[in-house]
Amino acid sequence: MDHSMLGIIYTGESDSQLRELTSLRAVAAVPMAGRYRMIDFPLSSMVSSGIRNVGVIMQRNYQSLMDHLGSGREWDLHGKRSGLVILPPFMTRDNVGVYTGFLDALKSNLQYLRRSKERYAVVTDTRMLYTANFDEMVHAHSESGADITLLYTKDAGVRRNGSGRYLDIAENGRVKNLETDPIIPHFPNTYMEAFVIRRELLIDLVDRAVARGLHHLVRELLMDGLKDGSLRIGTYECPGKVWNIDSVQAYFDCNMDMLDPDVRKDLFYGNTAVLTKLRDEMPTRYLGEGRAVNSLVADGCVIEGTVENSILFRGVKVEKGAKVKDCIVMQDGIIMRKAELENCILDKQTTVLDNTRLIGARNYPVVIAKDATV
Repeated sequence: MDHSMLGIIYTGESDSQLRELTSLRAVAAVPMAGRYRMIDFPLSSMVSSGIRNVGVIMQRNYQSLMDHLGSGREWDLHGKRSGLVILPPFMTRDNVGVYTGFLDALKSNLQYLRRSKERYAVVTDTRMLYTANFDEMVHAHSESGADITLLYTKDAGVRRNGSGRYLDIAENGRVKNLETDPIIPHFPNTYMEAFVIRRELLIDLVDRAVARGLHHLVRELLMDGLKDGSLRIGTYECPGKVWNIDSVQAYFDCNMDMLDPDVRKDLFYGNTAVLTKLRDEMPTRYLGEGRAVNSLVADGCVIEGTVENSILFRGVKVEKGAKVKDCIVMQDGIIMRKAELENCILDKQTTVLDNTRLIGARNYPVVIAKDATV
């Protein structure tokens, strides 16, 4: 049986709920856990599952994502025949680089789908953070006889009142019913915006759906297929923990979860190695009374102050007498002398001046935009 797979990663709309974090970058490019970006997780899962042809559908603000992905070398996707394919947004007078929905994005890139040779397509979004074995999912899909298989989780932490897609699943694993953006979700299974389908069937479905004026995959295409019985929709449960990064609070909580060694062990040391862009740096240096407690500190940092329960990305400087507690400090941030930070998210290249105090609440962290000085 031919189980060859191609991957498609949809980098999603920029999310207003993530405020400053996505004003200049796509959700897929949001920095995560000290040295990664959101896109590293689905991309690494695909590579670990043996996928060697991955198309990344871009939206506007894709410069930092392009810079991060480069030629795909770090993911071993820079071969002659297959590899990483960047699919930039199709710009016209009517389309300003933002797709109305997932179907529109696929329609604009049908040529890539037609040109590919693989039997199955594994399609994911980038808002959920998890690792998965897509080869096992494709195997289960081919055995099940379903037309399309949706990845789902029972993890209650990803449920949201008023948003999300929730599945009612029969004993045989088929979807009986689904609801989109309910005020209160009734079904315990959350669809993770990832699915497996035969490549040729996907081309056919997208073609017919767009001809009928549809834009949204779940809300229109799958709903219609479920109602009239024309689509057999299967399911596959994602085994590990899943995070839904749809707000600043969710982003903050997810990063803080990474301080738990058990969470890190499951996410980074399971079957999937999470790969990312290399940046060669010196090891972190602790000078004078500098110390870090229960923190993730990437390479290239210089710490002379105190860091506690925090995540420091590469090249962060914490000067003498400065205190950083329960914070996320992205690349090349500078915390000057005697500054005090608590419950803050500092975007890249932020400078906090001497004696500044920034104290946020755990459930409402302070966010400082990129390149800012406070």
